Amino acid sequence: MSAALIADGLHTYYGKSHILHGVSLEVAQGRITALLGRNGAGKTTTLRTLVGLTPAREGRVTIFGADTTRWPTFRIAASGVGYVPEGRRIFANLSVEENLKVPLERGGPWTIARIYELFPRLAERKLSRGRQLSGGEQEMLSIARALLLNPRLLILDEPSQGLAPLIVREVFRVVSQMRDEGISVLLVEQNARMSFEIADYAYVLDDGGIAYSGNARALAADESRVRALTGASAEQ
Repeated sequence: MSAALIADGLHTYYGKSHILHGVSLEVAQGRITALLGRNGAGKTTTLRTLVGLTPAREGRVTIFGADTTRWPTFRIAASGVGYVPEGRRIFANLSVEENLKVPLERGGPWTIARIYELFPRLAERKLSRGRQLSGGEQEMLSIARALLLNPRLLILDEPSQGLAPLIVREVFRVVSQMRDEGISVLLVEQNARMSFEIADYAYVLDDGGIAYSGNARALAADESRVRALTGASAEQ
């Protein structure tokens, strides 16, 4: 199976602090790949490196066959990459509808009308300002804005953070549907159990390096290893 994204030997620094130590990973086309790990392991830095926000000093990033290592973030986005950052970062003073009109239009199946079909709650709240939304509604809006770019690759950073369990399950249902739509997904998550339910492949990051890579279900079946690597449980 061909790869939507390949990272090879990434070394990333914040000033003199060496954060990523030779990180290599691959996201298969049309599959969900989970990147797990404890707090501070380097997961967000990995995503920022992949989308050009914190460029690597060493290593290479290839997206859809193109070397994007030195590309600016806007060019990576224009190549078909949607990025949903940690913390949602919607426009608090704009309505839901206005937030959805912010992304530049790209040709494809995802339109505002289709977003409202996927997220009926956003349709109900379309005149509400971003600051009036619940955390779950803000996360839905953040994902919706990324989908309006009609991405071929969707990168999500901690979409379940701070959400109630029922809302978490709804968000993961949507992420799983993205695979059914043919979108490749790279998912960074603290919620190991939910990630294993939908992911095809998993990587575990520890102290800036890859500590595990393999089939997500195989890792989920090894409860002691999950706890050791991620500090979380794979059990319900």
